[in-house]
Amino acid sequence: MQVGMVGLGRMGGNMARRLMQGGHDCFVYDIDARAALELAQHGATPCASLSELVASLAPPRAVWIMVPAPVVDAVLDDLAALLQAGDVVVDGGNTFWKHDVRRAAQLAPQGIVYVDVGTSGGVRGLQRGYCLMAGGTREGFERIEPLLQTLAPGSDAAAPTPGRSPGGMAEQGYLHCGPAGAGHFVKMVHNAIEYGIMAAYAEGFNLLHQAGQGGASSSHNAVALDSPQAYRYDFDLAEIAELWRRGSVIGSWLLDLTAQALHGDPGLQRYTGTVFDSGEGRWALGAAVELGVPAPVLAASLFNRFESRDAGVFAMKTLSAMREQFGGHLEAEANEPPHEGTNS
Repeated sequence: MQVGMVGLGRMGGNMARRLMQGGHDCFVYDIDARAALELAQHGATPCASLSELVASLAPPRAVWIMVPAPVVDAVLDDLAALLQAGDVVVDGGNTFWKHDVRRAAQLAPQGIVYVDVGTSGGVRGLQRGYCLMAGGTREGFERIEPLLQTLAPGSDAAAPTPGRSPGGMAEQGYLHCGPAGAGHFVKMVHNAIEYGIMAAYAEGFNLLHQAGQGGASSSHNAVALDSPQAYRYDFDLAEIAELWRRGSVIGSWLLDLTAQALHGDPGLQRYTGTVFDSGEGRWALGAAVELGVPAPVLAASLFNRFESRDAGVFAMKTLSAMREQFGGHLEAEANEPPHEGTNS
């Protein structure tokens, strides 16, 4: 089928390529014209503007946008002035689900069908396929289902769950999750879980990394080890990650990717330790608070990312100041090496 793809970044560009590989006709637009021209080499029709893209599609049209959440409204406003009743617009980015509810209601009087599709698969989705979580009317979902079928990995991506009746959308890697906002709500929770899993792996590998303190000449640990002889390990983290990929209950694609990273850079020297978030973890915690649902692991993993960006430095300085005030514990002053710590 014909589809207009708006936003050709790391996700949108690869999705357009996968759709074309599946036989769909893609008309593409990006504010960076070079991205559209690059996809033209793979068979796409590049468009110089949104109006050209819409005019190139035969009605009823399907337009899929893959743009950052802050600019979705602006893009939708421009598209709403160009689309007609019966056209479908899909937001496949990471979007706050409450905005989907509003947008679907705003477009409905014009007869424009809005579908939200949470999309997981990252930069490797071109080869592996994408896990797709859709929200919106059944009509809108069915209109774009051929696209979902092509983008999804298919049933061969995972072995059938024992005892489950075979067949169905989920087995193919896509699902109609409910009305407007449902797709992005499910994707939001998916990403919050991802934060938690990633944090658990990171903390575990860090513990292995620090397990040689007993044989080190110096340590950041201010408390002397009771049994330094028990902490003289020099673990090969890349090999442990490779080991855990086989038969372990904590095996996962995230572990596969961790093993690849450690194999290529055992000390992870390329990275600063600064970790950003794209919003879904914050939205998930907001939903948890509104619903009164406990989510301590998800909260801790999100706050851990905040701390990685030095957002907690002033809090730590405050702790140092209090320790000095009540106990005379003089820790490192600015631009000085740390003093030996004592217990309070």
